[in-house]
Amino acid sequence: MKHLLFLLAMTLAWCPSPAREVISLNGAWRFTPGHETRKNVHEEIHLPHTWNRDALAGKEDYYRGLGNYERQITIPAEWRDKRVYIRFKGVNSVANIFVNGRHAGEHRGGYTSFVFEITHLLRFGEANTLLARVNNAPQLDVMPLVGDFNMYGGIYRDAELIVTEPEHVALTDHASGGIYITTREITDKRATATVRVLLAGRQGKTVTVRARVLDAQQRVVAADSLLVTCAGQPLQEVTFALEIPSPRLWQGREDPYLYTVEASVENDRRQLLDQTRERWGIRQYTIDPDRGFFLNGKHVQLRGVCRHQDRAEIGNALLPEHHREDMEIMREMGVNAVRLAHYPQDKLVYDLCDEYGFIVWAEIPFVGPGGYRDKGFVDQPSFRANGRQQLVELIRQNYNHPSICFWGLFNELKEEGDNPLEYLQELQQLAENEDPSRQTTAATNMQGGINRVTPLIAWNLYFGWYGSRPSAIGEWADRTHAAYAGTPIAISEYGAGASTLHQQQDLQQPVANSYWHPENWQAHFHEEHWREIDRRPFLWASFVWNMFDFGAAHRTEGEIKGKNDKGLVTFDRKVKKDAFYFYKANWNHEEPFVHVAGRRLALSSSPQTIKIYSNQPEVELLLDGRSLGKRRGEHGIFTWEDVQLAPGKHLLTARAKKARDETWITVQEKS
Repeated sequence: MKHLLFLLAMTLAWCPSPAREVISLNGAWRFTPGHETRKNVHEEIHLPHTWNRDALAGKEDYYRGLGNYERQITIPAEWRDKRVYIRFKGVNSVANIFVNGRHAGEHRGGYTSFVFEITHLLRFGEANTLLARVNNAPQLDVMPLVGDFNMYGGIYRDAELIVTEPEHVALTDHASGGIYITTREITDKRATATVRVLLAGRQGKTVTVRARVLDAQQRVVAADSLLVTCAGQPLQEVTFALEIPSPRLWQGREDPYLYTVEASVENDRRQLLDQTRERWGIRQYTIDPDRGFFLNGKHVQLRGVCRHQDRAEIGNALLPEHHREDMEIMREMGVNAVRLAHYPQDKLVYDLCDEYGFIVWAEIPFVGPGGYRDKGFVDQPSFRANGRQQLVELIRQNYNHPSICFWGLFNELKEEGDNPLEYLQELQQLAENEDPSRQTTAATNMQGGINRVTPLIAWNLYFGWYGSRPSAIGEWADRTHAAYAGTPIAISEYGAGASTLHQQQDLQQPVANSYWHPENWQAHFHEEHWREIDRRPFLWASFVWNMFDFGAAHRTEGEIKGKNDKGLVTFDRKVKKDAFYFYKANWNHEEPFVHVAGRRLALSSSPQTIKIYSNQPEVELLLDGRSLGKRRGEHGIFTWEDVQLAPGKHLLTARAKKARDETWITVQEKS
């Protein structure tokens, strides 16, 4: 196969093929902050990249402004008869793209992909310059306006060139894959689906468009083809009705079975011009206001967490291995649902949720102020247009993921001032028009008309953290279920802060906005919450806030400023807090384990209560090899009270029939 090298400080390999080529642009960019005016002054970087390490350091006024990314590529002369696109998968938050100094397009919104055709701007057989001017400054007509998280600037996801023949599956429908698959009917004997393929091509050209469904072993189980004459339109829809015999359903964690839908374009000589694939799962679901969530007719208690897309040291410039690690940690804990807060996340995340069988709540960044100042809504035409754009992009780019069951329209908005109610009704109608097969929802922290817009509604609640007591969640749920009779309700956020460095011997509720967030209170908080949630099947889902600690530069509390420490796992993913193991004991029934809680606490020599988390029916505790007896647990909690501990080091061993854990503890002299 012939290879061409085109240069840019790094080399890119191009392999000629009748089908599309996708070429990474992640390497060797020259970055300068927007305030730099000197020529030939830059930093060499690779994508993904963010310039906001200052936010990670807790700098409240971290840099929010312009950043410039520039590179050169040599475009082969052989591409003259092809079409060339540039795709960015995430740039925060406004991006203007230039090719050889000429403007290719602007994208407003930091969390969805965008594509521009740049064929007409290229110089073939020569070096070409790409420039991305990125701006993460607050703008009152680009969502989000506020948020309790860092709004990192930069090209923080992949960038790539896509080279196609003139006739191809379209790339420019809001950066979607150009294939939309809708399940129409499911029985034991068959499933029927409509497959819409968007075609781009020259007027008058006749092509064959094929659609195939392949099973997990890549065997064709359904196929059809159509002879199509291109109309010369940017997007021409070609529709197929396909029937899949004896369908195997996508059943969440139980059986996340995936098919592949393939669309291809051939010329009149049956030469392949383009081919693209989308994974797809056959499933249907319902939500009952009294009985909860049902997937393919089976009740599933949605045990969820929320996830932000950043981590210590690198911010939001995550690599594939970071996303995979996050999903694997969730899988270990027994998660079966994820709220991807508060914005669209990387396509790989949705792919992994499909693979792992996680039910997904995906949402646009229509974020209100929560307990902070300012508002999340400005009633002006440009803001409204941006929200509509971001909702359409979210839906079309992620339409085929079986894991996604809920489109989220807002988080913690307020009705005072510019009231978003009428606009939310507009977004609700837009979502229904774009995707009648899914339900919409929202996360609220108030009462009012906005809670009645979506057919499903959920609340962000922090009983036992911001005042009150953890068990009050049950009383709230019963009152709200009665007040919203006929409307399915859920808990979209509940959580408490915890530092693994903060340990207290007695159980005392801390002050939330202080620098003291003891780990044992977080564990107690979640124990009490889950007891109440677990016994109320009318809650269609609950989502812990948060799976991981995350960056919030304005926060001055907990272990260190600039971090929200409500995660069940530390910001660097190195330590799983005790509350993680409490949920693992309740949610993961496949992997036997025991965990000694409170191991980071230096105990006094007074009688102590030792607590173990386990998903086993019976656990034995040993102190320095001497058995303290066996216990049966409740909600995965096993306790031994009045354990006498002399000063010094001791070995605690917890063992069950199929698992064990041990740790050294230090006992101090009583002061």
